[in-house]
Amino acid sequence: MHEQSLTVREAIIGRRSIKKFNGQPVDRDDLMRIIDDAVWAPNHQNREPWRLVVACGKEIFQLYKVLRDITIPKWKELSDEALDKQMQKFTTVGAFVFVIVPEDVRQKQRLEDFAAASTFIQNIQLLAWDYGIGSCWKTPDYLDSPVFRNAIGAKPGERIISMLQLGYFDELPKAVARKKAKEIVTIFGQFDEEEEKEIE
Repeated sequence: MHEQSLTVREAIIGRRSIKKFNGQPVDRDDLMRIIDDAVWAPNHQNREPWRLVVACGKEIFQLYKVLRDITIPKWKELSDEALDKQMQKFTTVGAFVFVIVPEDVRQKQRLEDFAAASTFIQNIQLLAWDYGIGSCWKTPDYLDSPVFRNAIGAKPGERIISMLQLGYFDELPKAVARKKAKEIVTIFGQFDEEEEKEIE
């Protein structure tokens, strides 16, 4: 059983979006444990508005074919070498997790569900990081393609909001600086001069 090795702060600050994986597969049991813990994300009225489609075993090869057909429409015209090169962005990934949420016709509930699913996705990413597994949350246009939706099993009234790629990596990307609290926080009741003029 995996024992936590990172503090919450270390996981949040240390995590990076990984775009170059090394091809090592992700163990299904590890991924299921990560998901079991990730579901403790906050969500409105405990709706748990998500379901997942996962590929991390032999089924991943069938997913490759779907991704190939959709993202490389003229793949049959390519040499094996050229096709392999274009497919590396998929074939080096250790696992895929597609996160699906209901598209409630009520805007409030729809936004709440999207927000909750987003925290759930970050939970997966942070927990995976603690296992030494990198991830990247992707939202390519083809997630909305009828052909892709059908292949994934998305139902009417559902939206695929994430293609989460997970896997192992050899190089850690450099950190990109983030804004500090003082740059994004306004203390209630304190306005700059321009805002004060607008109020007057």
